[in-house]
Amino acid sequence: MENQDNLIKLALRSCGPRLGIIIFFSLFINLLMFVAPLHMLQMYDRVLVSRSEVTLLMLTALALGLLVIYGLLEGIRSKLLVRLGLKFDELMHSKLFDSVFTSSLRNPNGGAINGLQDMHIVRQFLSGGAIVALCDAPWVPIFIGVGFVFHPMLGFISLAGAIVIFVLALLNELSTKKRLVEGLGLSSKAAEEARFSLRNVDVAFGMGMVSNLKKRWMDLHDNSLGQQTVANDRAGYILAASRCTRFSLQVIILAMGGYLAIQDEITPGVMIAASIVMGRALAPVEMAVSQWRNFVSMRDSCKRLSSFLDENFKEEETMNLPSPSGNISLENAFISPPGVQNFVLSNVNIKLEPGSVTAVIGPSGCGKSSLVRAMIGIWPAARGTVRYDGANINHWQRERLGAHLGYMPQEVELFSGSVAENISRFEDVDSNEVIIAAKQAGVHDLVLKLPDGYDTQIGSGGYALSGGQRQRIALARALYRQPKILVLDEPNSSLDSAGEKALAESIKSVKDKGTTVVVVSHRPSLLSVVDKIAVLKDGALVRFDERDLVLSELGGGRVAGDPPRPANN
Repeated sequence: MENQDNLIKLALRSCGPRLGIIIFFSLFINLLMFVAPLHMLQMYDRVLVSRSEVTLLMLTALALGLLVIYGLLEGIRSKLLVRLGLKFDELMHSKLFDSVFTSSLRNPNGGAINGLQDMHIVRQFLSGGAIVALCDAPWVPIFIGVGFVFHPMLGFISLAGAIVIFVLALLNELSTKKRLVEGLGLSSKAAEEARFSLRNVDVAFGMGMVSNLKKRWMDLHDNSLGQQTVANDRAGYILAASRCTRFSLQVIILAMGGYLAIQDEITPGVMIAASIVMGRALAPVEMAVSQWRNFVSMRDSCKRLSSFLDENFKEEETMNLPSPSGNISLENAFISPPGVQNFVLSNVNIKLEPGSVTAVIGPSGCGKSSLVRAMIGIWPAARGTVRYDGANINHWQRERLGAHLGYMPQEVELFSGSVAENISRFEDVDSNEVIIAAKQAGVHDLVLKLPDGYDTQIGSGGYALSGGQRQRIALARALYRQPKILVLDEPNSSLDSAGEKALAESIKSVKDKGTTVVVVSHRPSLLSVVDKIAVLKDGALVRFDERDLVLSELGGGRVAGDPPRPANN
């Protein structure tokens, strides 16, 4: 198993061979950088002196041929850089996506989605100019050394220029790091605030809250822009100083070269060639200054990704267990929402058998939704155990277990895609299974009336449909491929009488096939089809027994929030 602490390092190390090829090409690219200064040197010191047209043509043809090769190598290197970023993405995207989901379960408001953005930043870094600057940086001393070969004074000017520009790069880091980090943090908070507001746009608009929410977002947004503006201003000044230094050095080295040529210490050709070589020596340093923000962003993204994956990524090593039969038991289970210390439910003991239908009732806030979330493993029990067929639920591979579970949450949200894709859980669509599930949920005729039937695109969240339509499609999704365990949390909150009747028939149908059904509901129409009732109150399971026994007790003196007693069938 891979060491979680080193997932990023392992991925970057796996990219090493591709980076090695890029460095290999960079060797020849930088060697070909000498073509222009050498051609200039020969023009001044040989062609102009000899006045030989043949020499002029031969040298120019050779230089042009070498520059064509240079262009080809640059193109290949650019292509290899793109493939380097894609290789990193290929190694990381699956693990990161799993980790984002794991983190969102543990902390729904923790901003786990930012991990995908961090991966994008690292991939862009590996595919961009920053890597070129790193590959070319080792050649800086070589180009400066060539300057010393021309003349020590020319070499010292190049060396001094490189040092000045490098110092400016350090100033860039020190003066902008804090502001950039604060600005990016505020920007993430502002984006999260906007996403949350848009998810509740109907409430915000209907109750006149838009201006207040806008003010909250604008405060975060403006603070973020303020911090980033200060950082960008400072970076801009330093970059301008770097370019000014480079151009000034070009003037200084030409002036020094002219002086040395007057003193007959170098030839005019050496003067021009030294200027070109120094420009090439300083180019990677200046590029590093301009790319410094990318270096900082990549470094911070790697740190966040490493920490994020360390906390959330876990390779499944569990053995494949047989398909569950529907036996569920909670043993001394203490349940709390992710990231919360206090228990919503304490010391819950309950056992459900295949083919049974159990209703979970109780006043609002008593933990009904928490119980069913723990029952199917969305929220791990803080203490105690949830077992399927006697095996700890954590010993099951999630993907294999999920195929045998049907779950319909209280707040239904469908995924962007077609009706058929949503019902089939985005597997390869099996038309027969989709239609069977839709008919069981009583939604087949409704779907046929949609513009494109089962191929109708429902949009993000399914908001192109009504609340009742979304609930019935979500029920079909839960019933897809005849799950062994079906958990429904307030499944009839948006249903009309026809929808409730179809829901009751669906529950009876899956019960007859041996499915274990758990339903959270206060509606008598659903309590009439259950076998047992679990009553929750004040964070505890206070009653779990046959339906008629529980209803007879509650009918004599019901607690607030309990349902009225329905007529017995």
